[in-house]
Amino acid sequence: MKNNNPIGLFDSGIGGTSIWKEIHQLMPNENTIYLADSKNAPYGQKSKQEIIELSIKNTEFLLNRNAKMIVVACNTATTNAIKELREKYDVPFIGIEPAIKPAAYNSKTQTIGILATKGTLSSELFNKAVEVYQHVRIIEQVGHGLVQLIENGDMYSPEMTRLLTSYLTPMIEANIDYLVLGCSHYPYLIPQIKEILPAHIKIIDSGEAVARQTQNVLGQQTGFNDTKDPYTIFYSNSDTKVLSEILGNQYKVEESNF
Repeated sequence: MKNNNPIGLFDSGIGGTSIWKEIHQLMPNENTIYLADSKNAPYGQKSKQEIIELSIKNTEFLLNRNAKMIVVACNTATTNAIKELREKYDVPFIGIEPAIKPAAYNSKTQTIGILATKGTLSSELFNKAVEVYQHVRIIEQVGHGLVQLIENGDMYSPEMTRLLTSYLTPMIEANIDYLVLGCSHYPYLIPQIKEILPAHIKIIDSGEAVARQTQNVLGQQTGFNDTKDPYTIFYSNSDTKVLSEILGNQYKVEESNF
């Protein structure tokens, strides 16, 4: 089954490009459209209703550009809005949730850490997921300020180092052996996180699993692209400079007032 329409992805900003990179690496022949709603970042501090409304707006933008499926490349939007999106639209939706399962099953210390936004940690979907793993102690930490620093281009600032150190130190002291990254922006912080964490603590993010699930759904439901010249378009409703830098300045980023 062939379908040359693009895969659509959206996030509250540039973070979901970590998911896009995994999808593009696994399926380089697919057309993709990425939407960065940086004007409204971060989603993590917004109400559930606001997150649903923004997710609907983003979905409509991608569907108007013929997206055959939509990847909600944002933990906060997934945990707060994906149920409503699936009820409202006919296309398949792929969500991104913190990868608690592999951490909980493989932890030797029975203690894992999760760094995520307030919107994710306080969501009903996340709390239902946590209930399954009663045997494991889960140290939750809201990453206040991290998304904003990344969006502002201050990823390697002293303030970032200070915040990460203050968030991770209590987890180290609690004897975690896995750290779950519960926001699609956070994989960009892995080099810095590794400098703070002891070497034995493993870091898990959801990108690879989301890419595999996207591939499965394309194969089962929507079909793959068979054109020889795939395209990728990035849209942002804010300054495109940081998004261009994250992508290595090799892709066109269009500013769009959505």
